[in-house]
Amino acid sequence: MSPYGAPQLDVAVRLNTNENSYPVPPEVVDAIAAALGAELSQLNRYPDRDAVALRADLADYLGVTTAQVWAANGSNEVQQEILQVFAGPGRTALGFTPTYSMHPLLALGTGTTWIPGARDSDFALADPVAQVVAADPDVVFLCSPNNPTGTALDLDTIRAVARVARGMVVVDEAYAEFRRAGTPSALDLLPEFPRLIVTRTMSKAFGFAGGRLGYLAASPEVVDAVQLVRLPYHLSALTQAAARAALAHRAVLLGTVEAIKAERDRIVAALRGAGFTVADSDANFVLFEVGGDQAAAWKKLLDHGVLVRDVGLPGWLRVTAGTPEETDAFLRAVKESL
Repeated sequence: MSPYGAPQLDVAVRLNTNENSYPVPPEVVDAIAAALGAELSQLNRYPDRDAVALRADLADYLGVTTAQVWAANGSNEVQQEILQVFAGPGRTALGFTPTYSMHPLLALGTGTTWIPGARDSDFALADPVAQVVAADPDVVFLCSPNNPTGTALDLDTIRAVARVARGMVVVDEAYAEFRRAGTPSALDLLPEFPRLIVTRTMSKAFGFAGGRLGYLAASPEVVDAVQLVRLPYHLSALTQAAARAALAHRAVLLGTVEAIKAERDRIVAALRGAGFTVADSDANFVLFEVGGDQAAAWKKLLDHGVLVRDVGLPGWLRVTAGTPEETDAFLRAVKESL
């Protein structure tokens, strides 16, 4: 086996890990620095182990109650805690592949049996209700938008799965802020389904990947259950302070979202105009078909100074939507090498 990871190479244009390409604005840097400075003299004390103030800020952002929110070091840790509580040895988790590659690894690490579900040729879910009924899993993972395809789910599909699922239904919305207009969030379904969990992250739209902050929204009973497995004082005082400062300036941080969406749509249009097959995307990345050996195509782009992601899907590559200059470089590399 090999650990999860993407190449971290020193090239001119890095568009392989779906980060926000825009640096943190100076005013937010100053606010985070001030928040961290206020904590330094108290680092001899443990942080608030329940992160109540941070959860209240996240709840305000989502429009739910503090009791419905839990936070951890990235959405990966949140999802690991969900599996520790609701899955484990003798239990199963179902996800529809291709999907986020960490989900089966998190299942493996918690002793959970992973069941790979199927998608159609256009990456839509292939009769998900029938698949859930047949597999009868303890946990169902739905990704909206899905990574690496960028495809989103309508509420009717999520509702239909939640109605037949015996166990928990986790909707991974790591890229939710990049949804196209009219694409809903599963947050709207929380009052209807007490076993529904929506996971989010500050890594993407907030440009807070280095801060490592993920969170979930669910019923208060789910949050209480997840706290049974959280490690003591798992979120440092510095992480909590930095995340709260970022949330206080969310209007500024989220100001890049529309620009990134515009670059995503530009990439889709340009690639399709050049004859490539491209998946519809509601995320900050684009999956496109190169045909044949995608590893060779990846290397050609790298030779032109552009790093994209080979997600292991035969014939396809994924590129992050970044700045206009990065889009220019990517499209130029595609034209010259592919």
